[in-house]
Amino acid sequence: MDMQRVVRILRAYWMTIGALFALGALVGLGWSALQPRVYTADASGYVATVSSDGSTGSALAGDQLALSKVKSFVDMGYWRSVAEAARESLGVEDSPESLVQRVRVSNPVETVNVRVDATGSTPESARDLAEAWIRGMTTQVDELETGGSGQGAVRLIAGDSARLPTSPSSPNVKVDVAVGAIAGGVLGVVFALVRRTFDRRVRTVEDITAAVGASVVGVLPIDKELANGRAVFSFTDTHDGRGSFAHKEAVRELRTNLQYVDVDHPPRVIVVTSPLPGDGKSTTAANLAVSIAATGQSVILIDADLRRPVMGGVFGFSDDVGLSDVLASRAQIEQVAHQVDDHGRLFVVAAGRTPPNPTEMVGSQRMQALARKLAEDMVVIVDSPPTLAVADAAVIGSWADGVVLVVTAGRTTDDMLTRAVDNLSKTRGRLLGIVLNRAPLRGPDSSYYGARYGGAYGYSEPDADTRKGAKRTRGRDRRPSSVMGAPGATGPRRRSGTASDDARVGASGEVRRSRG
Repeated sequence: MDMQRVVRILRAYWMTIGALFALGALVGLGWSALQPRVYTADASGYVATVSSDGSTGSALAGDQLALSKVKSFVDMGYWRSVAEAARESLGVEDSPESLVQRVRVSNPVETVNVRVDATGSTPESARDLAEAWIRGMTTQVDELETGGSGQGAVRLIAGDSARLPTSPSSPNVKVDVAVGAIAGGVLGVVFALVRRTFDRRVRTVEDITAAVGASVVGVLPIDKELANGRAVFSFTDTHDGRGSFAHKEAVRELRTNLQYVDVDHPPRVIVVTSPLPGDGKSTTAANLAVSIAATGQSVILIDADLRRPVMGGVFGFSDDVGLSDVLASRAQIEQVAHQVDDHGRLFVVAAGRTPPNPTEMVGSQRMQALARKLAEDMVVIVDSPPTLAVADAAVIGSWADGVVLVVTAGRTTDDMLTRAVDNLSKTRGRLLGIVLNRAPLRGPDSSYYGARYGGAYGYSEPDADTRKGAKRTRGRDRRPSSVMGAPGATGPRRRSGTASDDARVGASGEVRRSRG
């Protein structure tokens, strides 16, 4: 795992890490509040020698003697006799062992001082114990050095009385909070790394290429109008008010990438599928078809999902008559192809009634011949069922020019993606590329690079009069004249009265519903 991926993971889980960081700080604060308060007071003394003549030589010798004795006096500070003396002085019932546990005796480096640090539940008890302890040590040193009579060469002299502590030495609230916060932050980082390591969902272009090694031909960002259902957008009118600029540009980029997949033999029959239902394949196929038609090419969109047809509902006509009727020789393609634009460049064929054998029907020679015949004059976009649900997509992909696989960011796992690609390869289907759908526009998992530019690059906002005029133009549902007999016309043409006129793609390319 490289550093760039680690940073991206941490950015994705920054809220979790921050929450655990704050939680750890609160736990440290709570733990500190529950601990008993302990106060520490210190008392000190120094080791002095008795000089006989006051000469410099005697003073130096005395200093050396004091330095050698002070180490022994530190060990003496933990004797039971010292604890007994302090106990009698304080008049407490604590055992000598418990008093020793509350005391620490030390010798500052390169000094003849002895320091006693005593702890207690109150400032007074800590101060009193420190003073009693240094007095007990003084008495014990005198007894050892004099042997009970006379004056010894070395003695321990008590210093100033211990100062009353103003704040507890334990618990240390700042340290406890800092330790808790650090522990919480570390736990959050570990959680993020472990969770993302075991999270098999694809989120970025890098995840897709690492899983299957296939090229990504498009990244479609999240669009609020697609959150609650399917929608078809305009790709010529930049101010139609439907669909985000980012999503439209991403579809245009997908269209361009498909045109350059094989410049010598550009695909004419393109299958759009996905691993599972709900990945947005039908919406992607519909918008791709509208986008291609906006360039002036003739396009026919065929709903080959005979089990769960949706294209009729997307464009506003019935799914009861369509592809299955043509393959069963109950209708001609001209009778079921709905012209949905004003220029005769975009046609949609619904799925028709669900047959008992959908897989065999879409894989039949009649289906292949129909698609090849249509591909002579127009681009054929086939919306097929999901690859992991049924075998229809793999069957159609075996004879089509190529397959576009639509996956959802944060939903499709690498196992699903691998199985979907394997299903297509088993039938020798040609994978043109993968489309990452619903990619976040911002954040660590953002794969749509166009979002950083923001806004409609190169387009200015229309004034109020322009917007009103556009609304009036879109409000008129101009019914196109019949082009069945138009000279030079190619491909299927909808016949008057054979298909509903509920929805149309106008001159601007947007889907419009008729008032009648």
